[in-house]
Amino acid sequence: MINNKLIKCIILDDEHPAIRLLASYVADTPGFVLALKTTEPTEALKAVLNGNADLLFLDIQMPEIRGIEIMELIKETATKVIITSAYPEYAVDGFNNDVIDYLLKPITFDRFLIAAEKAKERIHNSLGSCSGHLMLRTEHRLHKTDLSSILYIEALGDYLIFFTASGKIITLETMKNMELLLSPEHFLRIHRSFIVNLNCIDYLEKGKIVIGKKRLPIGETYKVKVRTLLGY
Repeated sequence: MINNKLIKCIILDDEHPAIRLLASYVADTPGFVLALKTTEPTEALKAVLNGNADLLFLDIQMPEIRGIEIMELIKETATKVIITSAYPEYAVDGFNNDVIDYLLKPITFDRFLIAAEKAKERIHNSLGSCSGHLMLRTEHRLHKTDLSSILYIEALGDYLIFFTASGKIITLETMKNMELLLSPEHFLRIHRSFIVNLNCIDYLEKGKIVIGKKRLPIGETYKVKVRTLLGY
């Protein structure tokens, strides 16, 4: 994820005043956008599992389900968590689950901003290098895919095919969004249908980028950028 991409936030709390307060804080924080505010855990879980959230503001103590249980359900996703609670005794449980921060109610805007800055740094860094990963949804699974394993990406209609060191993953996604998600330090769009991992390029030859046995074309509108970055 690059630094100018908006961080999509979900607020899950069983108290409407708490939701309204956090929603106003999100609206007043540059770089954040509210994707969903809800009192329904199932609604928030669905949004997270569908890849519609970068950050979840999670009330740790709710009538239907505890926040710790929700964190267990979403631990394989890329969504980060900030706990909101009126109970300081749950802080250890929160940090044992790798939450970004633990906000004790009543939450002031100054304290919220401290947590927001931590979230920005963690989220931007998670996809800002080849040591991060993507969560790619296929028809029946959510694949945790290391960025370093991606050789190149090919567009096919409304889908993207991720060619990785271990095989192919096909997901419903757009090239435009993927350009925003991937760090330009490691990934380069070379054609309307191709993004390549710069670390995986074997060589350039006759207007093609070669990765393994695959020869990928360089589109006319991308030639200047490719030549500038790769010295082609």
